[in-house]
Amino acid sequence: MAPDPRHHVSGGLMAADLGGDPVAPPPGTRPADSRGTAFAAAPAPAPVPLPEASGPREAVTRLRSHGCWYPSASPDGSEAAFICDRGGVPQLWAGPVDGDEVHLLDSLPDPVKEVSWSPDGRWIAYTTAPGGGEHTRVLCVRPDGTGRRVLAGADPGHTAYLGCWAHDGSAVAVTLAAPGARTQRNGAGPTRADAALPANWADRDGRAALLGGTPYDAAPGTGPTVTAADAAEPPVPSVRPGGGLSAYLIDPDGLASPVLLATETHAATLRVCDISRDGGLVLLRHGPRGRREGVVRRTADSATTCTMPVADGDPWIGRFSPDGRTLWLRSDAEREYAALLAVALGADGRPQGTSVMAERQDSDLDLLALSHDGRTAALSWNERGESRLELVEPLPTRWAPYGPLPTTTVPLPHEVVTRVVTAGPRGLLPALSGSQRRPGVWWAPDGVSLMRTPWSSRDEDATAAGRRPVRPVLLRLTARDGLPLSGWYYRAPGRAPGEPAPCVIHLHGGPEEHERPVFSPLYHELTGRGLDVFAPDVRGSSGHGRSFVDADLGAGRFAALDDVADCAAHAVPAGPADPTRLAVMGRSYGGYLTFASLVRHPDLFRTGVAVCGMSDFATFFAGTEPWLAESAAHKYGHPERDRELLRELSPMTRIDALRVPLLAVHGEHDTNVPPGESEQFVRAARDRGIPARLLTLRDEGHDFLRADNRRLFRRAAADWLERHLTG
Repeated sequence: MAPDPRHHVSGGLMAADLGGDPVAPPPGTRPADSRGTAFAAAPAPAPVPLPEASGPREAVTRLRSHGCWYPSASPDGSEAAFICDRGGVPQLWAGPVDGDEVHLLDSLPDPVKEVSWSPDGRWIAYTTAPGGGEHTRVLCVRPDGTGRRVLAGADPGHTAYLGCWAHDGSAVAVTLAAPGARTQRNGAGPTRADAALPANWADRDGRAALLGGTPYDAAPGTGPTVTAADAAEPPVPSVRPGGGLSAYLIDPDGLASPVLLATETHAATLRVCDISRDGGLVLLRHGPRGRREGVVRRTADSATTCTMPVADGDPWIGRFSPDGRTLWLRSDAEREYAALLAVALGADGRPQGTSVMAERQDSDLDLLALSHDGRTAALSWNERGESRLELVEPLPTRWAPYGPLPTTTVPLPHEVVTRVVTAGPRGLLPALSGSQRRPGVWWAPDGVSLMRTPWSSRDEDATAAGRRPVRPVLLRLTARDGLPLSGWYYRAPGRAPGEPAPCVIHLHGGPEEHERPVFSPLYHELTGRGLDVFAPDVRGSSGHGRSFVDADLGAGRFAALDDVADCAAHAVPAGPADPTRLAVMGRSYGGYLTFASLVRHPDLFRTGVAVCGMSDFATFFAGTEPWLAESAAHKYGHPERDRELLRELSPMTRIDALRVPLLAVHGEHDTNVPPGESEQFVRAARDRGIPARLLTLRDEGHDFLRADNRRLFRRAAADWLERHLTG
């Protein structure tokens, strides 16, 4: 009997050498609920308090290489709740902004993704990803670590994520997504994504205050199913049934039943961004990627009064003025770059006029934050990858046909602002990152002069002594069809300026993400091995205007694949990179580009590393989350109307052209891009005699969040690339 190709390796991971069967789910997992039942909203029981899970109250010894991000300030701005991975996994912490007496608010190992302190200071709401996957739940806890309870998303397969708080702190908005009916493969039961939830998923945090289902129309069995999964004969591509999203207001004290704010069938996204002070209007963000909209809806009769295009990126698109008569919005409506707009609203919530209040040439308004009193706004602009932070004070409380608002620039010690929130009457709490530092949180009590919080890592702690991170340089080039492109080049230290170097072309996800000069432990690992890194923005990336984002739609994706080759060619004279020692690597959409580049440009690269990438659009649409499929259809093509286009764009269609070895990496709980996308490509490569391996990371989803997993991923990828580029 042949030996089992599966074996465990250090760090709690599975390495698969897919010569035969795909990697089996780890012991102790069970399928998610896949009944496809349409649930009705049920009265919510009082939230059940959970066992204490808070950490120590004494000062914690700072780990050298931790990061802090996603801050949320207490009402007076003296304290902050934030996410920190100093314990090896992103967890919820809180403490004073000017002291280091921080403490854990939830010590469980489930990664924390979002944080929001209530306006009355009584609760901190946050989302966790049980088991490390993509399904999240919403919890709340008192600032002292007591009273922890689940608010929504406890049922297997359901997902809940945060919206805004009511301005009096009495309720928090939560969006829920129930699972759609899962596809079947050859009648053999649920797909791998169904089986990737931990056995005790639903029991980890007790009962939820809102137990799961969303009231949308989706009867079981209403959609087509997949009956085959063989790569040579793809299943009929179809979006799985489901995709309905519902937004509720939930009382964290459990004294009132949830209030339904909005329901959308076949929705791509739905987030509650603000509620007017009188509760009469709600601001929603919905729509697929590339076509997001801000929607104002009356709560009394659910009538939509205003709809306006808004920018992709950060989901917090705007706020109402204190009197509810002005809507401040981060929008790219009828423009190339997002700007700050003021929309006048009548007493009935209908728009009465729009003015551009702040804009920058060739720069997107990346982030927008407004103080609780509506008098101060923080604006972060994306200027060719680096951030420019500005303060607007006082902000007009009533709309008028003003000209551009005067702004005050906030000097930044690092290149990129990843999040900014207001703290008290005039203070700011921006989260910063840069090419030579770990993510950290800074504090500006006066709104202008930034100070590093004591609990954020120091710059010198970013890496080991003697190995400073590489500061990249911006390269500009022109694609073969004349479109301007650019990217950041990281030169490995110790090499003569003109000496050709092995180079990794690294491609970001999205596609709408933007490569920015932030510290990347992966790039640091690669440059430490003597490998250069060129990280470009191919068409479809954000930060370069709406036309650039839309340039890869439909058949434009073929040009995006050509961009990868053009960027590789440009790296040779500009890097300089060695044309005989090039590799391609990327995550998510970048993983798709890696698969596709290896089969469309088979003689250009010596190897590739694809991370959580799609290999066949048919199986991707059939297996991904229904709400993500709704969003992806606009970007990539509709799985039925554009079937032939998607087939031609799928790397599996051209697998016979593959010539070089590849490594695929995937999180076992990834339901955005199911692990089968990597499995089928690796198996097909091995069937054709191409060396290929798959590394599956335990307890991870689409993003790798645990420190030990991230470390093993970096080392495995660097080992692979070093061996194939320098061996």
